[in-house]
Amino acid sequence: MVLRLVLVFYIFLTLQVQAQENGPKYLDTSLDFETRALDLVNQMMLDEKIAQLGDKAPAIPRLRVPKYNWWNECLHGVARAGSATVFPQAIAMAATFDTTMMKRVADAISDEARAKHHEALRKGNRDRYYGLTFWSPNINIFRDPRWGRGHETYGEDPYLTGQMGIQFVKGLQGDHPKYLKLIATAKHFAVHNGPEPSRHWFNVTPNTRDLWETYLPAFEDLMVDAKAYSIMGAYNRVDGESASASWLLLEDILRKQWGFEGFVVSDCGAIRDIHEYHKIVHTPEEAVAIGVRKGCDLNCGNQYQAYLKSAVETGLIDEAEIDLALYRLMLGRMKLGMFDPSDQVPYAQVPYEVNNSKEHDELALQMAQKSMTLLKNDGTLPLNKKKIKKIAIIGANANSVVALRANYFGDATNPVTVLDGIKKAASNDVEITYSQGAPLLIRDNSVVGSEFLSHRDENGNTGLGLIGQYFKNTELTGEPHYQRVDEKVNFNWWHGSPNGKEVRQGIITKAEDIGSDSFSARWTGQIKSPGTGEFVFELETTDGVRLFIDNELIIDHWKEENKLSFKTATINLEKGKSYDIKLEYFEGTKRAHLKLKWEIPNHKQKYEAGIKRMLSEVKDSDIAIYVGGLDANWEGEEMPGVKADGFNGGDRTKIELPGIQQKTVRAMIDTGTPVVMVLMSGSALALNGLEDDLKAILMAWYPGQRGGDAVADVLFGNYNPAGRLPVTFYTSTEDLADFKDYNMRAGKGFTYRYFNGEPLYPFGHGLSYSKFQYADLKFDKTRLRDPGKLKVSITVKNTGRLAGEEVVQLYVRDVSPGIWMPIKQLRKFQRIALKKGESKTLEFTLDIREDFRYYNAMQRSYSVEPGEFEIQIGASSQDTRQKGIVIVE
Repeated sequence: MVLRLVLVFYIFLTLQVQAQENGPKYLDTSLDFETRALDLVNQMMLDEKIAQLGDKAPAIPRLRVPKYNWWNECLHGVARAGSATVFPQAIAMAATFDTTMMKRVADAISDEARAKHHEALRKGNRDRYYGLTFWSPNINIFRDPRWGRGHETYGEDPYLTGQMGIQFVKGLQGDHPKYLKLIATAKHFAVHNGPEPSRHWFNVTPNTRDLWETYLPAFEDLMVDAKAYSIMGAYNRVDGESASASWLLLEDILRKQWGFEGFVVSDCGAIRDIHEYHKIVHTPEEAVAIGVRKGCDLNCGNQYQAYLKSAVETGLIDEAEIDLALYRLMLGRMKLGMFDPSDQVPYAQVPYEVNNSKEHDELALQMAQKSMTLLKNDGTLPLNKKKIKKIAIIGANANSVVALRANYFGDATNPVTVLDGIKKAASNDVEITYSQGAPLLIRDNSVVGSEFLSHRDENGNTGLGLIGQYFKNTELTGEPHYQRVDEKVNFNWWHGSPNGKEVRQGIITKAEDIGSDSFSARWTGQIKSPGTGEFVFELETTDGVRLFIDNELIIDHWKEENKLSFKTATINLEKGKSYDIKLEYFEGTKRAHLKLKWEIPNHKQKYEAGIKRMLSEVKDSDIAIYVGGLDANWEGEEMPGVKADGFNGGDRTKIELPGIQQKTVRAMIDTGTPVVMVLMSGSALALNGLEDDLKAILMAWYPGQRGGDAVADVLFGNYNPAGRLPVTFYTSTEDLADFKDYNMRAGKGFTYRYFNGEPLYPFGHGLSYSKFQYADLKFDKTRLRDPGKLKVSITVKNTGRLAGEEVVQLYVRDVSPGIWMPIKQLRKFQRIALKKGESKTLEFTLDIREDFRYYNAMQRSYSVEPGEFEIQIGASSQDTRQKGIVIVE
């Protein structure tokens, strides 16, 4: 804290000196960015300074400062900004164990981001999702498979997470000596991985060993090695402090120990949480003062703008401390070239045509292929096109675009579903049938589908969906700003706002934009009942709603709440009868969100009938492919509207494959037709014994826009799989400890580093159509002293019939630890390609201070325990082919 106050005082004095000089130095491109940023801060009034500390930073015309929105997303492609290449979800990219490929993908994403940004500027668009500061990657440790946001991460291992994250950051930020291509934001710092429903108020008290050995290493890799210029705090508390306003995390560890010089941003709403949910302080003024003072420079939200001035006036914080936060932000914008002529910024020249280009589409396919993880194969795969005459494809994810894209996604121009991919890859002589069979799971309620909604246009023609009228006011008055047909009412507009055209490509123009706040909408048409009985209607909304069925007002909640709520009503309907429906909605401020749902009587029986109908196709086929798992409607970020057995607000309460899918697959197996399972999910699933009877299991993750092609390439042998599990697959939920317990050794232990049970499939597991032989493990020494390095070599040979890739993994195990060490730890890996019969000798270098260390809580530093360490090299954390002992003295 003393060092911080000294820095604040230094900047304050510097600003006073600058104020005495003439001319706006911040526009002088011959000066360094630091001098220019200091000068710009000095030119601002207090109100102007405070306004710049929110994610929506307004323009300052007198200083020629344009408005800027700091909130942009690119987890696996530029998200929420129209057409963009959708690469496999983060967890899938981690499954490649391929750092070179990760860098290539990040390079492509940053090209598209730059292209979109400058095209948007040319069209006068400075809105959210078209900027250059990106809130990616998510490098939290996927501690427990029940966490809904785990698929945003690079898995459960700190080393793998760090290595993949480093390359992602480097690809985003570029390598120019002066300018940053983008700014990458590592999130969520720190000790954050569920539960989602309580993330705004729970407190984590990690033991010191877990903090430094599990939760912090990847962040240190990205901030120190990759030089990520931004970091996002988490919602939860850590040892009683808000993670977004923590002296320990932000001042001591991040800035003092790691030397971080960039800016810190809060998670969205986290500053509000300090007083509203965590109850750390009594007033919002105290909360914003703590936020700035403890190192949070940028508030995602409006708390700083609303309360910082009052905090200054009451003496809770000094203006000089605000200057320091603002200086860091302006320096970031300077480094992006935002105040320089575009012809001086090389990244401003990226052509718009790179966006969703053919080259990037091909790269998406390559990344998807590399992510395919074959968990089991009895020899059924690859499929023989010459022998197979009929294939039955079953499952809700087979023809699902949602399952391709996961969350935080862009709009792929031509996404290829698994069904599409198989049809393209199969021989013309192969007959392919498709049936959903059953949904991913049976939920208590669901969004009313377009097949039940209809409207009549001005010419008297009937079509699916409702007529939606949108107004630029909250009272539904005057002429609509525009009118369109909405297939269903299933909107989450906090990503942006409703627009007059369903724009899938390019930039949404101002003429179409209705704005993200202060609007209203009305939907009219007919709704047809699929059954007879008592229907429960539910409106999932953030503000005012009214629902009329046959002119009867059954839900009336016409007031602004600014938070998600659920309004329900029960009404009796008759099967096959159509009813007039009118739904009205208004949005005040903040997030706009509306979903029209219902619970259908006897809906479970309908799905049972669907399973029976598809069995005839399975019986009549040479092979059946079941494509199931989950999608991002079931696992994700803070999803209070999700109501189903085994799911809770975005998280899971069970890791087993949902019961309706188990029943479907079991019925398929019982026909006697060989069954191959393609799992699409972002987390581990337990299969309740199905794995014993399935012929093959392919984990396809959420594979992006070319996912269907990648799956088909593996199924038919056009691509030899080599993906590896970045998470442990457990046998059942019973293997897991309390989800809320952040002690890595709780219960049987979390992740492969501490789990002492028998996994279903271990971390690092993945099969190939080739076989690989490991031999000649060699060390350059058998005794190691501090400081010291150990060179390890291994020879790997492809002894199979096909060319293929192998992920060679090196683990370190403390043989007889005097302290509680992890069971083993991944410390090196390399993905290699070998032709049939080809051999390759790999060499790894281990550093005693990096690869053999533990965190000494008493000394508050890393230490190395003398003794025997086993070096294991193989194809997974359990399939270790070669081992050797080295003694650390």
